Amino acid sequence: MIAVIIYYFDKIPNKDRFLQFSIALVLGGAIGNLIDRIVLGYVIDFIDLTFWPAFNVADSAITLGVGLFLLGTLLQHQEQKREDN
Repeated sequence: MIAVIIYYFDKIPNKDRFLQFSIALVLGGAIGNLIDRIVLGYVIDFIDLTFWPAFNVADSAITLGVGLFLLGTLLQHQEQKREDN
């Protein structure tokens, strides 16, 4: 997945900073989890809120990045729809 993100990241227009930022969050989180997996053999989940499953900063970055990507895609679609009318 990291290779796919790196390949397509270069294809995102420079004017689309929101999309670049969201993809960068996903990429950073994926790399962080990969480093843990290679170095330690497992991913450290160190944030435990007791009412939610334990997670880490990399997981948060991936989740936030995907959420922002979906939001950005939706907003971009709506803007394009307005321009077409």
